[in-house]
Amino acid sequence: MTDELTVGQVAARFGVTVRTLHHYDAIGLVRPSERGWNGYRLYTPADVQRLARVVLLRRLEMPLADIAEALDEPAVLAALLVEHREAVMARRDELDALVDAIDTALTSEATMSKYQISSAEMKEIFGTGYDEAYDVEAQQRWGGTEEFAESRRRAKSYDKATWHRIKAESDEVLAAFARAMRDGAAPGSAQADAAVQAHRDQIERWFNPVPLPMLRGMGAMYSTDPRFAQTYDDVEPGLAAYVTEVIAAYCDSRG
Repeated sequence: MTDELTVGQVAARFGVTVRTLHHYDAIGLVRPSERGWNGYRLYTPADVQRLARVVLLRRLEMPLADIAEALDEPAVLAALLVEHREAVMARRDELDALVDAIDTALTSEATMSKYQISSAEMKEIFGTGYDEAYDVEAQQRWGGTEEFAESRRRAKSYDKATWHRIKAESDEVLAAFARAMRDGAAPGSAQADAAVQAHRDQIERWFNPVPLPMLRGMGAMYSTDPRFAQTYDDVEPGLAAYVTEVIAAYCDSRG
């Protein structure tokens, strides 16, 4: 028996990918410092403790460069955390002001409160990509979240022309994923990450914020739910699995 852990065991313990651990190793952030009898590199308890701090700081959205600079310097790390908190608070104030401005704009537009698109019109626009059952399932899965409430509130304000625009943007997002796959863009590459970012941006532009855990869950659903998988695979065979993989890599590199 040993207290040392393999790369795979550490990845499972912290909920990160082996690719992420290899990246941390390559940049000298956290390196497994022992080797087993079979030559496999092993993490000691001290390595694991160091990694735990890195994972925590990444989940606080602290850049890797800052973590690498300050991880072994408690005073420097504390100062960076203070700066990071101030930046996050400033960002929150800006977002709160933006939400207030949007709410004001919504209440001032009378037409937004008078029009509600019908299920028939949604089917006309989205075809097989729309099913009334999705609304029920979304309510069951995310009904208690702020993101769901925001999405519902904003969706009720859109007229038919806006939904056509959303559909066109969604088609372009799918096309960008398909191009990346055909070009052989590896998960984590610039082209693959750009496709994921466009997908995330489109949802946030029209519906609700998409934090990384939500994005990761959505990515998994695209290949595990047969209906979503079919939507992607109809564009390009194998696209659903590819989208799940590139979204996971995108999330890993950011937290």
